[in-house]
Amino acid sequence: MATQAVAQGGVSAGSSAGKARAGMQRFGGFLAGMVMPNIPAFIAWGLITAFFIPTGWTPNAHIDSLVSPMVSLLIPILIGFTGGRLVYGNRGAVVGAIATAGVAIGASQPMFIGAMIMGPLGGYLIKQFDRLTEDRIKAGFEMLVNTFSAGIIGGGLAILGSLGVQPVMDAVSNALGAAAIWITSVHLLPLIAIFIEPGKVLFLNNAINHGILDPIGLQQAKQTGKSIFFLLETDPGPGLGVLVAYWAFSKGTVRQSAPGAIIIQFLGGIHEVYFPYILMKPILVLAVIFGGMAADATFMVTHAGLVATASPGSIFAEIIMSPKGGLFPVLLGIFVGAAVSFLIASFFLRRSKDEMSDDTLAFAKSIVADMKAQSKGQATANTTVATATVPEAAVDGGLTAVPNRIVFACEAGMGSSAMGASILKKQLKDAGFSIPVDHLPVNQLPANAEVVFTQNSFLTRAQQVAPNAKIYVVENFLDKTTYERLVQDLKQIN
Repeated sequence: MATQAVAQGGVSAGSSAGKARAGMQRFGGFLAGMVMPNIPAFIAWGLITAFFIPTGWTPNAHIDSLVSPMVSLLIPILIGFTGGRLVYGNRGAVVGAIATAGVAIGASQPMFIGAMIMGPLGGYLIKQFDRLTEDRIKAGFEMLVNTFSAGIIGGGLAILGSLGVQPVMDAVSNALGAAAIWITSVHLLPLIAIFIEPGKVLFLNNAINHGILDPIGLQQAKQTGKSIFFLLETDPGPGLGVLVAYWAFSKGTVRQSAPGAIIIQFLGGIHEVYFPYILMKPILVLAVIFGGMAADATFMVTHAGLVATASPGSIFAEIIMSPKGGLFPVLLGIFVGAAVSFLIASFFLRRSKDEMSDDTLAFAKSIVADMKAQSKGQATANTTVATATVPEAAVDGGLTAVPNRIVFACEAGMGSSAMGASILKKQLKDAGFSIPVDHLPVNQLPANAEVVFTQNSFLTRAQQVAPNAKIYVVENFLDKTTYERLVQDLKQIN
């Protein structure tokens, strides 16, 4: 993807819809930021459940005793700890964990939603206390005040959580579980794809999966040993169908990029790689919607489910998290969804008048059409935005000094940004530059970031968090053109 300079000035979403979308991404990113770092705990619990419960692959009564404490105590407290840390560092993390223990201990349901409330609340309250007492503590009493304030606030929140929040969250969890069972019983579950699939393409995938579906799924899995809700967002089938259709019926560089995208999406589980292919031709959102509905209907009819969330949404993760005797229904649903998505995408691609021989121009058109506010923005002072446009464009007023660090940012900082960071590291190494390249959630960008790579949909948020950064927008993380533009800018400095 080529780059173009955007003149200096304030970047605006340009519409209330753009601002609302940025707000949704910020909130969704915060929810995902509490859950994503703790996915290894979910996987550990899922594997222990799959192997050692009485109906597992290798039943073991002693190891089975780990299952309930892990899902009822460990995972909620980890979420609360992470939520508190996001608000106020390690001090907020400790208070958030104490507060979460109050809602988790003795609860009849896993308190994931309660943890997402109490953890950040604990971090927020201790942060406000520190602000109120700043410069008012006499010398020598700092440690005493700091430790006791955290203990008192954390303990108070734990008591409040146990007496007040826990009963409410129990009722909410029971209601969600009942709603999930009702939706399944009346055969309406496939309709959820109407909301999930477009939401994924708008980069709300982590918020949908980890903020909404995972808590419901874990509650159901604790009762039945598996849950269909772990499959609804992580299913790689619909995206696979679209990518295969592009491989079969598109032309030029788009067709050449499709096989690599298939490997990364289906085998690697990074679903973000197929989002630009949808944005390139927005009508294809119908392909993933109907593919998702077909897959969900198959899952429902065959009683498919996973023992824990499959993260990332790789076919390998789906297989590993399948319960004993439940692998075939999972695979059947995935490939039915892929087939339906492929047929619908093929219908539109074969009748398309656009040759799509230049993916850079196609991406630019799709971004302008689908993400109007961000693609029309102007860069803030001291910020260079490299965005999608015609290949002959160049960055105007690029870097003035070699950065000490480059950061890739996406919603969770783990999937697409990790892939882009890996590609750029190799590009820089081959060019003779030894600049560290990290990947982070966009909400956790350091304020003093020098160079940031992100996707167009996160541009507004990135500029809010790191206002002085040089921001390069890259929609297709497999496209090395933007990375080469940075290398050229660095060579011009030297």
